[in-house]
Amino acid sequence: MVRINQTTTVTEFLFSGFPQFEDGSLLFFIPLFVIYIFIVDTRLHNPMYNFISIFSFLEIWYTTATIPKMLSNLISRQRTISMIGCFLQMYFFHSLGNSEGILLTTMAIDRYIAICNPLRYPTIMTPRLCAQLSAGSCIFGFLVLLPEIAWISTLPFCGPNEIHQIFCDFEPVLRLACTDTSMILIEDVIHAVAIIFSVLVIALSYITIITVILRIPSVEGRQKAFSTCAAHLGVFLMFYGSVSLMYLRFSATFPPILDTAIALMFAVLAPFFNPIIYSFRNKDMKIAIKKLFCPQKMVNLSSDQC
Repeated sequence: MVRINQTTTVTEFLFSGFPQFEDGSLLFFIPLFVIYIFIVDTRLHNPMYNFISIFSFLEIWYTTATIPKMLSNLISRQRTISMIGCFLQMYFFHSLGNSEGILLTTMAIDRYIAICNPLRYPTIMTPRLCAQLSAGSCIFGFLVLLPEIAWISTLPFCGPNEIHQIFCDFEPVLRLACTDTSMILIEDVIHAVAIIFSVLVIALSYITIITVILRIPSVEGRQKAFSTCAAHLGVFLMFYGSVSLMYLRFSATFPPILDTAIALMFAVLAPFFNPIIYSFRNKDMKIAIKKLFCPQKMVNLSSDQC
């Protein structure tokens, strides 16, 4: 750990990197780079459902907030980030994540209305209301963290300056502050309660949805109803599953390698699988996957030939 004299003001932070894999950075760089290119491939983000289109747009920027810096840290000897850069990374990463979480909750309510009250759905979920809900999710997601980030930016940091994580996150950064941060941690508890509330809303929506679907007499009708919400349910499980592992551990502490694995799942793997989940029937997505794993000459072949 790099330690700085207590009378010195920290101007930058040092990432601990990927523990126990210092000599294999290139082995991490290549798959991480491929995953990032896959995530930001716009051909994977062309679903028919408008809310998921907004979600995929947010997810591209969500991964861009952290992965490029991770990549540069893997090939650089100086794994540092300025204080301002660290605060900005925290703000955009979590604001985009909050926006996604709020949007997923909105999508659950939308699917509830579509399945449980289909005749009134067109009059309730109008294009204007959908646009307002999408905009509101993004605006609230970005505004809710401003007070906390502004507060953290005023804290004194006098050393040490090593962040034990692969990106700037609240808890690892707050551990480095040379003052009491208990009030900010109370705010984090409030955020955890908000996460639990969102999970409960989505869970209750889907319990009701599944109950209604099981009452549909025809098998074809049940399959069609399930297909309309399967993508959202899959994305919900990936997103909130990784969020729960990352932030709802309470006082539990994990070894550094496990912490890194959870962070990778939360910041990289969940966004990697989400486009596959919500676009698995999208023809453009199939073509993009073929171009990654099949020779160029086979791209134009039918889906069962690669």
